[in-house]
Amino acid sequence: MLRNKDHSSKKDNLAVTAVALQDHILHDLQLGHLSVADYSKTKIQKKEKRSKALKRDAKAVVDTGLKKSSQSPKVEDPEKEYVLDPTPPPLTLAQKLGLLAPPPLPLSSDEWEKVKQRSILHGDSLQPCPICKEEFELRPQVLLSCSHVFHRACLQAFEKFTNKKTCPLCRKNQYQTRVIHDGARLFRVKCATRIQAYWRGHIVRKWYRNLRKTVPPKDAKLRRKFFEEKFTEISNRILCSYDTNIEELFSEIDHCLAVNRSILQQLNEKCGHELTDEDWERIQVQAARREIYECSICLTPLSLHGDCRRTAGGTSSQRPRETVLLSCAHLFHHTCLLALEEFSLGDSSPFHACPLCRSCYQKKILEC
Repeated sequence: MLRNKDHSSKKDNLAVTAVALQDHILHDLQLGHLSVADYSKTKIQKKEKRSKALKRDAKAVVDTGLKKSSQSPKVEDPEKEYVLDPTPPPLTLAQKLGLLAPPPLPLSSDEWEKVKQRSILHGDSLQPCPICKEEFELRPQVLLSCSHVFHRACLQAFEKFTNKKTCPLCRKNQYQTRVIHDGARLFRVKCATRIQAYWRGHIVRKWYRNLRKTVPPKDAKLRRKFFEEKFTEISNRILCSYDTNIEELFSEIDHCLAVNRSILQQLNEKCGHELTDEDWERIQVQAARREIYECSICLTPLSLHGDCRRTAGGTSSQRPRETVLLSCAHLFHHTCLLALEEFSLGDSSPFHACPLCRSCYQKKILEC
């Protein structure tokens, strides 16, 4: 009798164990306990409960005409991090009987901080999503309890495709999920850095263009091009600012050229031909009539014929300076005139001018 009871109890235990294991397997094959899907369902349920509670507690409001203090509605922080599965799934019969290990307890805030720091050290948010191989940018991002990071939509699609809760990288079962915003934060910093770099580049290029407009370059070709552009700009500005009659301008230019040609012709006629001896005698007589006795450059007496003979007689030990006669009938010391000519070498005129009458001259040294 006892043997029959023991045998029946063993059969009952085996049946309970089989049912418990079968229930656990069926529970694992369902999607109801998946993190992303479960959170969306619970969120919808909470909204429905809240709306029902508001309808139940609604009362008639009487308008008294008094001003009411406007209270701004609370805005949720978009950077707030939260856990998608804050409560562990209910225990199955197999777990209650001790046949299988129960799911891990929810991680505390300190444990989540350690998991996040481990993910930051690995640089998971800097790398693309391991599932879709795209940057995180501003799309929702989730952190698993195994410190791996994915797109929230990619993880949800992976869970539905595999029909089980397993990390796509390390294959860890029964992980916990937390929404983070590290990828979005890094993407904003990257965008801000890129915008600043483009703006600084624009400012530097604008500064360089303004500098090139004012400071000529050192290279010969670039310097020539710089001044050509400046000259063209000034010419265009002058042409645009004046209403010029082209025919009148050309006629005035022709008149100026004709006047210059006549002046040059007169100058060549006056200074170009050589003077004869008769001309020099006539000029010398004209100079004697003017009674010039001293040089107009050094203001010392000139050496005339009488002074030369007196010097030759021995009354003076110094040799007299030579006197030069110009074609304009002016007398100077030859050395003084040579010094003046050497001083005026920088003048662009091919002829020298008399220091007194400013006319072109030919010169002749008078003999003592």
